[in-house]
Amino acid sequence: MIEIRSNIDVRSYGAAQGAHRHDFAQLVLPLSGTLEIDIAGTGSRLRLCRAAFVEPGSSHSQMSDGPNRSLIVDLDPAILEPEIGDRLIRHPFVPLTPAANKLIDYMSLLVGSGGASGTNVRLWVPLLLDALVHEPARPHSRLGALLAGIEPKLGLPWTAEMMAERACVSVSRLHALFRAELNTTPRAWLAEMRLKRACEWLTLSEQSIAEIAYRAGYADQSAFTHAMRRATGLTPAAYRRQHREIRSKSQ
Repeated sequence: MIEIRSNIDVRSYGAAQGAHRHDFAQLVLPLSGTLEIDIAGTGSRLRLCRAAFVEPGSSHSQMSDGPNRSLIVDLDPAILEPEIGDRLIRHPFVPLTPAANKLIDYMSLLVGSGGASGTNVRLWVPLLLDALVHEPARPHSRLGALLAGIEPKLGLPWTAEMMAERACVSVSRLHALFRAELNTTPRAWLAEMRLKRACEWLTLSEQSIAEIAYRAGYADQSAFTHAMRRATGLTPAAYRRQHREIRSKSQ
């Protein structure tokens, strides 16, 4: 039976607090923003496409100068199969595959709603570990630079033509790349990213709903409300209220 050494939870990090170590293994799985992490003297920047594994007893520190959230999973070293543990120790900075990202999104929703039971976690951990180490490595992403450039500027009126021009490819080639690397379309990816970022701002910021709609690239507040209802069944105001109630109960 899989056991988690301490509670799985979502954390945010600010200025560096100095290096520390612990006798359990740890997965740092970014949900939003960027996080600088140093593990045993080797540093890396974590974001949605890149996670980290901290070996038991390894000195590590983390910091960020902007909003960020990561799903933190503390693991008893005994549950790591030798092949998986060895691979993660050799390569502690892990590219996140689409399968791993889906699993991370699933668990973050459970944690955020207070529904992450011990059974959920026991079933989820082996699937995540398998997705982290057993999927074949993908070739170098042709979309990496493009997506990194779009994410901070979601408020711009992005079109497939604008994305293709930024990536220096044709529109048809852009669609082929999105399908091959992300199994989606440019338009669907953009809609998902705008909604995800808007939900984060509703939860973590004091910005008005109209301002969030504008920053996320929606035509107006009504369009934002329609997208939220379709995706979550809630209005932006109801979503913000629900998540603030959850956070207040957990504090």
